[in-house]
Amino acid sequence: MGRRIGPLLVLCASLLAATASPPATASPRTAPVTATGTGAEDAATTRSPRPLDQVIPAPASVRERGRPYTITPRTVIRVHGDPDHHRHGQRRGARKDVRQVADHLAELLRPATGYRLPVTTSPGRDGIQLRLGGHRGLGPEGYRLDVTARAVRLTAREPAGLFHGIQTLRQLLPATIEASDKQPGPWRITGGTITDTPRYAYRGAMLDVSRHFFPVPAVKRYIDQLALYKINTLHLHLSDDQGWRIAIDSWPRLATYGGGSEVGGGPGGHYTKADYREIVRYAAARHLTVVPEIDMPGHTNAALASYAELNCDGVAPPRYTGTEVGFSSLCVPLERTYDFVDDVLRELAALTPGPYLHIGGDEAHSTSHEDYVTFMRRVQPLVAKYGKKAIGWHQITAAPARGTVAQYWGYDRTGPQERAQVAEAARRGTKLVLSPADRAYLDMKYDKDTPLGLSWAGYVPTRRAYDWDPGQYLEGVPERAVLGVEAPLWSETIATSDQLEYLAFPRLPGVAEVGWSPAATHDWDGYRERLAQQAPRWELMGVNYYRSPQVPWPR
Repeated sequence: MGRRIGPLLVLCASLLAATASPPATASPRTAPVTATGTGAEDAATTRSPRPLDQVIPAPASVRERGRPYTITPRTVIRVHGDPDHHRHGQRRGARKDVRQVADHLAELLRPATGYRLPVTTSPGRDGIQLRLGGHRGLGPEGYRLDVTARAVRLTAREPAGLFHGIQTLRQLLPATIEASDKQPGPWRITGGTITDTPRYAYRGAMLDVSRHFFPVPAVKRYIDQLALYKINTLHLHLSDDQGWRIAIDSWPRLATYGGGSEVGGGPGGHYTKADYREIVRYAAARHLTVVPEIDMPGHTNAALASYAELNCDGVAPPRYTGTEVGFSSLCVPLERTYDFVDDVLRELAALTPGPYLHIGGDEAHSTSHEDYVTFMRRVQPLVAKYGKKAIGWHQITAAPARGTVAQYWGYDRTGPQERAQVAEAARRGTKLVLSPADRAYLDMKYDKDTPLGLSWAGYVPTRRAYDWDPGQYLEGVPERAVLGVEAPLWSETIATSDQLEYLAFPRLPGVAEVGWSPAATHDWDGYRERLAQQAPRWELMGVNYYRSPQVPWPR
């Protein structure tokens, strides 16, 4: 993950974290807007409907034709089951899942429109219609949106596709649809057809809750923001030197003691199992899969401080509140280490319905290469033992087990030998999630004047986060080896949602588009115009974003 930072940045990070309410200069906020007006761009949008291709991520195929559809007080949301659901292999609960998506859409639209928008299973040819079915080429996440003057028809093979489709529908409406109270409208959607499928199956965002703890409401807020841009994976970094954030019944001091610290000396915190289940449930309702990470064998000081028996010398170190990396390691020769790892993975797997457990593996500078390989060869089978697939940072390509996914976090200055190791593993079948630090790391500063973030991988302005192709990024890696992309956000210098959003926006939508949209649609000049149109929406959502000079923001 490469969190290498110098003494000055360590001091800055500690000062930023020292108070629960950081100074206003730490995360400049955008100018406030009123609920009845968000600038010239949105005023124009309410007069004429937004073109079908003016959304993020860019759709795979767009054809505009016919008259627009207008949402009125008479509009209903119709839920249709697939009449051939047995032939299509839909599960029995599919209609319930479709109803859940329809209810979500109604909840999004009701406040600003002021309309009832009842959800019904009654047949009809009008209104907004959600239906399972359609061409197999849509896959598990694709959708087709057909808009006529009479109806909006959204079709998908699976509920996830319908959910992604309503995010597109949401962006096609004026930004004032995000307001929390009634707006004047009109609520028109351009006539035509969108057929859309994702380029990559894995489109993730990582939140580091270990350097600074983010409570459940803050995580839910981020999940909602991710869902708008069709991100389908939330990777939670649950343990590190500064804090252990998940309750483990068989090792209770991990949370009660190891969770009681964070960068800068704050109180820390941890998720109970009920908290974690609530995060998983909330994410699943928005069609995001949670990937929990327990970083090992390095980045383990919080665990070592909690239990002396995990240390080779039997002496527990003090808790750590700084930001240096690479100094801690589990005791690889100690058999008790693997009892600990087995217990943690077993309990975490039981809490996690998704297919992956992330086992870290980066910056294990205090572990010899031989010990690292020994450790990973013992731990990866434990993940499989509990029915999960392992993900590890790309150093795991030194000893990848069959089915393990490697997450690449290297950048332009990563050495050729390290890149070659990753490429060789990919050619041998290891799938990759790409998170290049100088492209996708949301905690990198935008420029030298950015008050938050780090810069060890260089500055990452908005264009740099967008202007790269995962399929061609790593020399020697076949495109078929790329499972997807992920935008990590490390929390050395952030402690609040306000600060989180300042670093994530406007870069997160760019990484989302890189992961979803066909490579042929990637065009910075067009993208920056679409990105600018998101600003009034963010302002009404209360999202704090950085007004990048690379983007022509509306006044």
